[in-house]
Amino acid sequence: MNLGIDEIKTILSEHGLLESVTVGNNTSFNEVTYDSRNVKSNTLFFCKGNFKPEYLAMAKKSGATGYIAEQSYSEGDGLTEIIVNNVQKAMSLVGAAFYCYPQNNLFTIAYTGTKGKTTSSYFAKSILDKHNDNKTALISTIDTVVGNEPSQRFKSHLTTPESLDLFKYMRMAVDNGIESVVMEVSSQAYKKLRVYGLHFDVGIFLNISPDHIGPNEHPNFEDYLHCKEQLMVNSTYCIIDADTDYLTDVYEAAKATTDPDKIYLFSRKGANVNQYQMDFVFNSISDTVDKNEIQLDSVTDKATNLNMDGKYFINVVGDYNEANAVSAIIATALDEATSQDAKAGLSEVVVPGRMESYSADEHGMVYVDYAHNYASMHALLSFLKTNNKNGKVIVVVGSPGNKGIDRREGFGKALSENADIAFLTTDDPAFEDPKDIINEIYSHIDHEKVKVEIELDRKEAIKKAIYAGDKNAIIVVAGKGRDPYQKINGVDTPYETDPVVVQNVLKGIKHE
Repeated sequence: MNLGIDEIKTILSEHGLLESVTVGNNTSFNEVTYDSRNVKSNTLFFCKGNFKPEYLAMAKKSGATGYIAEQSYSEGDGLTEIIVNNVQKAMSLVGAAFYCYPQNNLFTIAYTGTKGKTTSSYFAKSILDKHNDNKTALISTIDTVVGNEPSQRFKSHLTTPESLDLFKYMRMAVDNGIESVVMEVSSQAYKKLRVYGLHFDVGIFLNISPDHIGPNEHPNFEDYLHCKEQLMVNSTYCIIDADTDYLTDVYEAAKATTDPDKIYLFSRKGANVNQYQMDFVFNSISDTVDKNEIQLDSVTDKATNLNMDGKYFINVVGDYNEANAVSAIIATALDEATSQDAKAGLSEVVVPGRMESYSADEHGMVYVDYAHNYASMHALLSFLKTNNKNGKVIVVVGSPGNKGIDRREGFGKALSENADIAFLTTDDPAFEDPKDIINEIYSHIDHEKVKVEIELDRKEAIKKAIYAGDKNAIIVVAGKGRDPYQKINGVDTPYETDPVVVQNVLKGIKHE
């Protein structure tokens, strides 16, 4: 890859971002990065985020020949200097150009929602893999998949990557023969301008409830909703789960830039959707802990034309996953997948860390799930409680530090509604004391309804929870799924993952 200074100046000027340019010894660049540790010879370096001038000095020493920033730095003397009024916007636009606009060679499907983004993305990828012979990329909270070789699948660090990484992954996918990409677009992706200038073929709005509100995230719910609605503004086709709160706001955001004929609304049959005409409705045929099957019916002509009516078996249980499946069926149909593709993909799909189940014999059934906010925890626990009227629901849960502060109250509320026993433990405490996080969750629990135990060691908490169950119990290990790290004091500390910990405990039970 190579990008010249004249093209950079043109791009930035067209978007009103360019302030000044001082040309150094180099006028074209073979690499781009925002991380001084990744600088190679002839790199264009972006000074963004929590930037310190010494990072630029390190970049220069490692071979950087130019930098883009919002102010001039003496550490960059001798380098080509490009000053802009918004480095995040500049990084996204320049990144797309450097990687030769890979999005133009991909059918792009993007999800947003407080809960369900990851599961829905896996559903859509599984369907498209049936349609295009495994030529679908995935950019999700859990995994990034840019090809079919083991080396082309790796763990994600952010729900939506930084723009340079995002365009790099898309370029890798295109070069690997990939035809479509399914990705999650978080509210933070719009807040932090990680997808600035990117237009999607299909944007899906699943739902919204208060989350990610705090000093380092969204200042209030209105800002959170606004950022999520930006996906509707930046998509050719919009799909909206009409059962969401704030449907009118979301629909009007979509209609502002999208032809209503390209907006698809769906809901559960019998839902109160006011004045809106549904395009699809669905209803449960079976929604137990053992089986999940739905019936999907088109209502409007444009829905009928997609030919997706029928019964679908979903290989991930939970009635709250039914809407996720419907969204994937509609989205992939817009990429020319058939109902047979959808039936095959949904019947075989596996979502890492989502409703993974393990028999604990005389100690009941263990479920590992990524549920990490009130909305997802409430949906999960209420479903399990409904399907387990004769047994206790035992939950292992913690909450991250330095973000999503409102989740702590939400967990307390969800536990009070549907749990019998709770083991409060550590979950990515970051720079906070895990005891303080646990105490905050503890303060929001109704202790007349829920027995609470505190165990800071997550592995020990999981073990205690499993041993607390009888043959009718359901044990839920929530929050981390297959995340292989605990984020502690700025360090990604290796962690075996919840499924591995559960399986090790179960091995011990069998040998007793």
